[in-house]
Amino acid sequence: MYQILVVDDNLANLKNIQLQLADTYQILLAKSGAQALQICLQRVPDLILLDVDMPEMDGFETLKRIKNSVVLSRIPVIFLTANHDIATEARALESGVVDFITKPVEKSILNHRLKLHLNFARYQQNLENTVKELEDSIIISFAEMIESRDKSTGDHIQRTRKYVSLIGRELIHQSCFQGELNEEELSLMTRGALLHDIGKIGVSDIILLKPDRLDDREFNIMKSHTTIGGDLLRDMYKRTPTQHYLNYAIKIAEGHHEKYNGTGYPHGLKGDQIPLCSRIMAVADVYDAVAADRIYRKAMDSHEAFNLVVEGKGSHFDPQVIDAFVSIHDEIESIARRRSNNNSESSDGII
Repeated sequence: MYQILVVDDNLANLKNIQLQLADTYQILLAKSGAQALQICLQRVPDLILLDVDMPEMDGFETLKRIKNSVVLSRIPVIFLTANHDIATEARALESGVVDFITKPVEKSILNHRLKLHLNFARYQQNLENTVKELEDSIIISFAEMIESRDKSTGDHIQRTRKYVSLIGRELIHQSCFQGELNEEELSLMTRGALLHDIGKIGVSDIILLKPDRLDDREFNIMKSHTTIGGDLLRDMYKRTPTQHYLNYAIKIAEGHHEKYNGTGYPHGLKGDQIPLCSRIMAVADVYDAVAADRIYRKAMDSHEAFNLVVEGKGSHFDPQVIDAFVSIHDEIESIARRRSNNNSESSDGII
């Protein structure tokens, strides 16, 4: 059932619209623009009916804040007003509303407009999903091409993407980082995670594939993959500013080797200075790295790798992210075990 958020400072108007729509839609009510924005952070509605004339924060200011939010900007908004004049209607349409309805609202007109705009929004969402699937296919192919230079990292990007998604969803479930993390942002973050090692394209194979420990000079070059990746993705984002997942990809590529205690690289950021997406990626990346064979060392088993990551709570890793990681222990180790089984089958010639 579609969720409709109705925003009006007049309680009688709210109740009237609720009565008209309750049989067809799930109705959320807000008596102010501020309350509406708070509701949207918790439950993103499918459409908003927004009164223009409200005290403190009027409909135009509320709409502006909605449109400035990556998460909320695509929600169709219909203005409600008792003052039907051409200037107000023109301003409303220029501000990004999809329609304009005069109060008092007539039930048949309201239902017709809602159905029209909800159907169009669904069509638009389906089209965007199709494009997104194509984009994801291209992103994955590009990331795997870079990853294939180091054959020991097999499917690293796909596994870490799953870990990021699982950890992020658990953080949402635990109501951590409210206002900073929700399902829409997690989706963008998970897409961005695919490109966390894109900067390795600028690191020589001599260093990337060296079977021994890197010396200080070589390690400094290896560390530069974070800033190289950030710069590459920053340029991509400038060219395609509507691709908001690239904003997360930049932060992840540049920040996934930062440590919670400030001893990481490239910038030595500490605690909340490190973007949340980077703090989540750090856990996923380290766990997968130590649980996999690499040119320079053998893998730990998944249980040892899990314990090693948990020991980094508060030093290497954000404590809340580790708590979420521990809460989904079984799902994390299940993915890791599938990797181990696939590797064993491959080495036995079965695959």
